[in-house]
Amino acid sequence: MNVEICGEVFQLLPHKAIYWPKMKMLFIADLHLGKINHFRKSGIPLPIKANDRNIEVLLDLLHLTKPDRVVCLGDLFHSYYNPEWEVFGEVVKHFSMMSFELVLGNHDVMSDLQYIRKGIQLHDQLIIDKFIFTHHPQADIDDRLYNLAGHIHPGVCLFGKGRQAVTLPCFYFGKQQALLPAFGVFTGLARIKPMKEDKVFVIAEDKIIAVGGSTC
Repeated sequence: MNVEICGEVFQLLPHKAIYWPKMKMLFIADLHLGKINHFRKSGIPLPIKANDRNIEVLLDLLHLTKPDRVVCLGDLFHSYYNPEWEVFGEVVKHFSMMSFELVLGNHDVMSDLQYIRKGIQLHDQLIIDKFIFTHHPQADIDDRLYNLAGHIHPGVCLFGKGRQAVTLPCFYFGKQQALLPAFGVFTGLARIKPMKEDKVFVIAEDKIIAVGGSTC
């Protein structure tokens, strides 16, 4: 599904990613790779296969869009080094024709050396044309720019006819700011309450569905 922001067309993908065709750039946020291993190391019995699912979806996405640049809006890796970092490094190596970049988030706590040796370019923030890409949503945004961010893991609650309710991950677009859904499988959701004038697109399995702010 396409959405227009500041005169530019972006593609919303059910993989929980945004593709900017004009720039051949793919944007994802909050992968939290290594989170499963981090918790398992602490004695919490979580399914190891969730690690594989994150990488599988990422591979599908890279094959589908074939971007020149892959930009993660923070929290690429959940904590300090564990073996899953090497798995991700193999992905970067395999797609060497693509530039992998990271806008640093609060969970990106490994030393810069780890990112550098994998060939990942680091940013505190990234400004391209009319857009500023950050991890944390900006509180004060330059009037000339539109902010796209991660961190929140946005979700909205939808209600059915029989009082059924389900909370689904979503893309959120406000007047001057957009929130990307968390890409990682084991990340959770933070329920947001959009205004009527906002645009919200929920992700239901392999579909993206537009819903009005007043229905959330």
